[in-house]
Amino acid sequence: MTDSVSTTRGARAGEDATAPVLELRGLRVGFDTDDGRITAVDGVSFAIGNGEALALVGESGCGKSVTALSILRLLPRSARISGGEVRYRGRDLLALDEHAMRAYRGDRIAMIFQEPMTSLNPVMTIGDQVGEPLRIHRDASRAEARKRAVELLDIVQIPDARSRVDDYPHQLSGGMRQRAMIAMALACSPELLIADEPTTALDVTIQAGILELLASLRKSLGLSILLITHNLGIVAEFCERAVVMYTGRIVEDARVDTLFREPKHPYTRGLLASLPRLSSGARRLSTIPGVVPDLRKLPTGCTFNPRCPELMPICPSAVPALMPAGGGSRARCFLYGDATETERGA
Repeated sequence: MTDSVSTTRGARAGEDATAPVLELRGLRVGFDTDDGRITAVDGVSFAIGNGEALALVGESGCGKSVTALSILRLLPRSARISGGEVRYRGRDLLALDEHAMRAYRGDRIAMIFQEPMTSLNPVMTIGDQVGEPLRIHRDASRAEARKRAVELLDIVQIPDARSRVDDYPHQLSGGMRQRAMIAMALACSPELLIADEPTTALDVTIQAGILELLASLRKSLGLSILLITHNLGIVAEFCERAVVMYTGRIVEDARVDTLFREPKHPYTRGLLASLPRLSSGARRLSTIPGVVPDLRKLPTGCTFNPRCPELMPICPSAVPALMPAGGGSRARCFLYGDATETERGA
């Protein structure tokens, strides 16, 4: 870390150092479509503590990436956050004006996107892009930002960082581009790192290296990490807690060891049963019947009910609440009680 560029974090007005790093309370996000407004994230609540790694898990379209983008208020114009709170150290980010919000993006909270080739600017050098957050948030000079960029590229284990700093994204491999994205995210020493499918399109060897790097940085820097993924193998290796989403709602919230040992929700059980196992021999992989429903035409009641192997008479007519399910887990299923919620609105 350079002496001339400050990357320290201090409490700001409205923040509470004793509060969770991140807390979502009843977040709701909708999209305007030709068929009217649809709800993509419906009442999502969870918290991430100091140094904790939490996974948001689910199939494509379940709302996990929309949830992540909502935290930083990077949603497309057709989207609208219609309810809830997103609190960083107790301060509701949704109540900030755009100028105040920009002070959090890339500084307190940083994000790694799943496609580095489309996230990096093709006409800017890697060094300029890695150093840009320091120029924006720390008033660093170009020389200071470049010096720190070399240090950051070295930290994320890009070989020959001093020469690579002048490369353009197309000159780097996929794995090195993702490492450059991580370096950019770390520039201002954020407390929270959001990683959206950080190993997508990378081969398994490169995936392992990226995950090993993130785990090392988390330990050495005290990072809290929100990992967005559909890969349960990554969750088992990297996270302490997991939040499973289906059609925009949380269906299970559990410690990872409990989730794999004793999954509570039928959807989570289906996901785990579909994982290939070396001991399975020639056995066919298990699948969840049916398909994820269209958000414009969701089933009534529990939205998983058309695919559920444990369907009960109440399931198509009422929405289960997220209820205690034993072992510290919570599940949105009538197997664990009769508490209900109202149907989602427009």
